[in-house]
Amino acid sequence: MRAQFVLQEIWIGLRRNLTMSISLVITVAIAMALFGTGLLINKQVSNSTSYWNGKIEVSIFLCSKSSSNPNCNKTEATPDQISGIQADLQKLPQVLKVEHETKEVAYQRFRDQFSNTPGMLQSTKVGDIPESLRVKLKNPSEYKAVIAAVSTRPGVDQVVNEQEILKKFFRILTGLQWAALLIAGIQVIAAVLIVGNTIRLSAFNRRRETGIMRLVGASNMYIQLPFILEGAIAGLVGGMLAAVMLVGSKIFLIDRLQGNLAFASQLGWGSVVGIIVFSVCVGVLLCALASFLTLRRYLKI
Repeated sequence: MRAQFVLQEIWIGLRRNLTMSISLVITVAIAMALFGTGLLINKQVSNSTSYWNGKIEVSIFLCSKSSSNPNCNKTEATPDQISGIQADLQKLPQVLKVEHETKEVAYQRFRDQFSNTPGMLQSTKVGDIPESLRVKLKNPSEYKAVIAAVSTRPGVDQVVNEQEILKKFFRILTGLQWAALLIAGIQVIAAVLIVGNTIRLSAFNRRRETGIMRLVGASNMYIQLPFILEGAIAGLVGGMLAAVMLVGSKIFLIDRLQGNLAFASQLGWGSVVGIIVFSVCVGVLLCALASFLTLRRYLKI
């Protein structure tokens, strides 16, 4: 009987404040969707960072006839120069492994990486990508010693530290992450305010009922429970709508990011489901807690 009464009071509250309830659901849905998207981007950045940290190399591009570096004098690096550079690199304590990549191997790797870009493949031929030495470091942060050791050596065109390229990429993603979380925080504040106003309006509309319940000896929690559950239900519905939007974010934002940028590793659906469940729980708890605090402050029972 008590459960039936609580459910009846919840339905009455939601029906009387239908417009406010809809506004609350939409606000919670947007807030949780933005919050979850920020978490998705954060997870993508973390996965990509962990994945590429183990693959970061220092690429030493060797002189070729098309080199613009005046030290190369439009000549190819000689076998003696290449072997000497490779031997000296192997002696460095920061270096784990050195691989010599020929023009043919470099061209094949280029074709594999840009297989989805026919225009670039058609405009590139064997020899356009110079041969290089790929240096695998024990610690990717110790690249400066390698660059200092070879940057002025005869036969070296340029030295590229892949970590610096990836830092710029991850800086962009981190900026997107914080932007999404900032907007989500603003929406969360708006959701809390709307929850408080909705519950206050609902409590005001039912002040006679709550007064009678208090006279007959009902406990404070029993009187407050329908209002708290109203907020929790609105948060749950908003969280479910946010879950749909998060699935859309995974398909249309994260997957496209992974497909268009060779730097991004794949974000699995297991991580997405975990973030969705967390976002829904946050939405429910947020609305329930906001309702409880509003009642303690404004409902005199």
